[in-house]
Amino acid sequence: MRQMLKHSFEAVSLLTTTNGMLDVTIIPALDQPDWLVPSGLILSIDEYSEYTQFYEWQQQQIAVFHMLPSHQTPDKMVILEGNTSAHRIALQTSGEVRQLQARISDVKDVELPEHFIKSNSNIDTVHERVKEEVVLSYLFQTVMIDNMLYLVPDLDKIAHQLVDLDG
Repeated sequence: MRQMLKHSFEAVSLLTTTNGMLDVTIIPALDQPDWLVPSGLILSIDEYSEYTQFYEWQQQQIAVFHMLPSHQTPDKMVILEGNTSAHRIALQTSGEVRQLQARISDVKDVELPEHFIKSNSNIDTVHERVKEEVVLSYLFQTVMIDNMLYLVPDLDKIAHQLVDLDG
């Protein structure tokens, strides 16, 4: 089993608070709760309607994580900062990306509803690859804010798997 290398800069640490508030961005997802990511990690949100594995951003080829199946037409590419410039990733999605400021006390940890969980039997254990269609392979936490369910993804895991295996 290959050990995941960690870097001294942890991108998730950018989830900081100001007066008890979290600044997050909601990224639309299909067949799972919308994602919450720290707003400070977003480098760019570009209009892009072609399904692709890599995205050229500022003369850098960035690995893409798809938040919708290949038969759906995407319309956005959300570029996220990584632990290093090589570990930047893009989230390909469709729909409105919006900002949310929430009180820490309003964020409740919840269990991921059963209907979002797909079988893990198709995970490639040889490569330990993050599977875009298997939510549990990249789930960090499921939370509820104002009675809305959101998924907090393990961005570090996604970045390391996409970049280290594809690039």
